[in-house]
Amino acid sequence: MIPKEIQQYYEIRTKARAYFCYLLQRSIPNRLPEPSLDVIVRGLKNIKKELPRFQSMYILDEKGIQVIDSFSEKASRRKGEGINRSARAFYYRAAREKRCILTNPYPSKLTNDLIVTASYPVYDDAHKLRYIVCVDVALHDVVEIAQPTSMESFFHRTSKIAYSLFSAALLSVAFLLFFHGMLNVLSHGLSIQELEIKQMFEATILITLSLAIFDLVKTIFEEEVLGHHLGRSKDIHRTMIRFLGSIIIALSIEALMLVFKFAIMSPDKIKYAVLLIAGVAILLLGLAYYLKSTENRECSGRE
Repeated sequence: MIPKEIQQYYEIRTKARAYFCYLLQRSIPNRLPEPSLDVIVRGLKNIKKELPRFQSMYILDEKGIQVIDSFSEKASRRKGEGINRSARAFYYRAAREKRCILTNPYPSKLTNDLIVTASYPVYDDAHKLRYIVCVDVALHDVVEIAQPTSMESFFHRTSKIAYSLFSAALLSVAFLLFFHGMLNVLSHGLSIQELEIKQMFEATILITLSLAIFDLVKTIFEEEVLGHHLGRSKDIHRTMIRFLGSIIIALSIEALMLVFKFAIMSPDKIKYAVLLIAGVAILLLGLAYYLKSTENRECSGRE
């Protein structure tokens, strides 16, 4: 049940964040001339009336120290003043990003259930961080609150069916290309002497294209049908490189075949082979730019 709830959470995370951030922003101004705990506490009490299903609410100072005991329906959770929470994601992410954030699910120390925290930074008029307001909500409650509407659910199911059909169609194309590629190689049986270079080139192109399409089908099916796209940016990156690389290899082989063919049979048409080679060069430059840009993003993300 928990893995399913985590998957559902990531599907509705944007909507959930918009909802909780709206509640916080409506009740607590994020910039005040002189932010006071009284104003923030009154805002939390208003949120408490509109959000009955929450685990706890509390306030951190600019260093991540909890400055009041937590708001909670259960007396056992109405404590925490003085605890240093500066190492928790709900503090340092809100302080670093300077906006309302919603954390990934994590186990609560009080209940051991999975919860998420909405964090909301409050600044003074000099743009200095003064407080961070935090609201803990159980994961299953977040999923229920931000549950998609019936129309959204219908569209989601329809999209899955459509992507499944497209995946099946592309997979059949990949297998047909592979079959014809192998047929070119095995058409002469064990008589390797009768196998022509042209047939080997054509088989290589067909098999390479079938591999590229298979990788594309795998990515589409996993992301859009199974919903495994979450946290898979590196896998998508590798799939894109393999797909583009396969296309470039297939086109390069085709260009090489045309160069030999036109050089022998139709020298006046060799310009078409040159144009194809130019297209391959452009694709290579595009792939190089893609690799460079993704590498820069990963480096900036690690910093």
